[in-house]
Amino acid sequence: MKRTLTFGGVAAGLLATALVASPAHADHFKPKAKPLAETNFAAKQVAAFWLGEKMANLVNATPYGTETKVAAKHVSTMPKGTADTKPGVVSSSSDKKATSTSKNVNLPRTTGKVFFIGSDNKPHWCTATALQSLHKNLVATAGHCVYDTVKDKDLMDKWVFVPGYYNGKTPYGIYVGKIAYTHFDFTTYGDGDFDYAFVAVYNGVVPTDGGTSGGKYESRLYRTKWDAYKAKDQLAKDKTTAYSSLKVVPVYTDQKPGVKSASPSPSPSPSASASPSSTQSKKYLVGYKVVGLKLTIGLKDVGKLGDNVGGQGLAYNQKVGQPTFVFGYPSGSHPDGNYAFTGKTLKYSYGKTFPATAPALKGEALQGIKSSFTGEGASGSAWLYKYNNATRFGYLNGVTIGVSDTDGNDRYDTSVSPYFDGETLAVYKAAAATPSSNIV
Repeated sequence: MKRTLTFGGVAAGLLATALVASPAHADHFKPKAKPLAETNFAAKQVAAFWLGEKMANLVNATPYGTETKVAAKHVSTMPKGTADTKPGVVSSSSDKKATSTSKNVNLPRTTGKVFFIGSDNKPHWCTATALQSLHKNLVATAGHCVYDTVKDKDLMDKWVFVPGYYNGKTPYGIYVGKIAYTHFDFTTYGDGDFDYAFVAVYNGVVPTDGGTSGGKYESRLYRTKWDAYKAKDQLAKDKTTAYSSLKVVPVYTDQKPGVKSASPSPSPSPSASASPSSTQSKKYLVGYKVVGLKLTIGLKDVGKLGDNVGGQGLAYNQKVGQPTFVFGYPSGSHPDGNYAFTGKTLKYSYGKTFPATAPALKGEALQGIKSSFTGEGASGSAWLYKYNNATRFGYLNGVTIGVSDTDGNDRYDTSVSPYFDGETLAVYKAAAATPSSNIV
């Protein structure tokens, strides 16, 4: 709930915030951050995880379906005090007037997918967008696409951004997450009014001509299956080495445990009846091992995110009712079963924003827009205000945090986003101050 300090967290969070932007939060709204990949080596291994095995993990990732379907309501006005300072913008990387004669909407290169490992230890993705910043290394998405709200209450693992993603292609490389920032109230109180995140990323990388390779991995022997699965989980969480295709397998031996080898038994007498089972060696279970692949990879630096795709501007404290484009990778079916979007390519919708609420997300000062986007994959979609079809730039004025069927006809018709205010700007500024760095 906007500017209220009385909720237990349910929806999402991230141990990061930014500068004080409102007296109402002066007692707790302080800049914090938490690293996603703390070292160059860790970042390199994250890249190897996604680029290895012909990008199998990237291609096989599924849309992140957490907190996407919500009960939203169109309301007449925003709560008093929602706009906490004067309206303003942070310029995009191409703030210039231009005209376009194209009848089609030119899709921005800045929007792409973020990939990460969810609480189920499986690869998932959301939508995200590159923003303009001093160090040209900033990405914006929904907060719950950075912070695991389901299980661990911590950052997502192996987080990367792929701008311009198209049908399994990574045209501008992949950018490993470095440090993530969000609002205190999202972390602490599960407040959907602040369900956004800004992530500083490393320089982009692509595989070298040598490509990737995978060597076989085999753990020591564990006496119990429980111990083996515990070891497997630890390996899956390891941010310093890229393991893939991990599984627990039983280990057998021909000799009964605890019994020394003896002289071969005499051959059975010709009169003894032989059965098929008596002619085969009996196998004895001795324990379990974790097996899989340990990836190595050659990487090439392709430079800063902003140098390769540019960066959208940021708008805050704008009047609701502005014409807005929404760009994202919707996937999944409508409640009636219609599967309208695959999530493989970038899509857009267009409309005017309006005040909205979503009590399940503790969102009392949200903005909505009419959109047929389905939920899975649409989380983090970019809401671009004053989008220029010629330059392909505008101002980020929201990110999708959920979709809703407001008229009850079993078809999603509305997307909702936090309202970007002065505190959003403060979180952005904290993230934008993070220097860029390379990993190779």
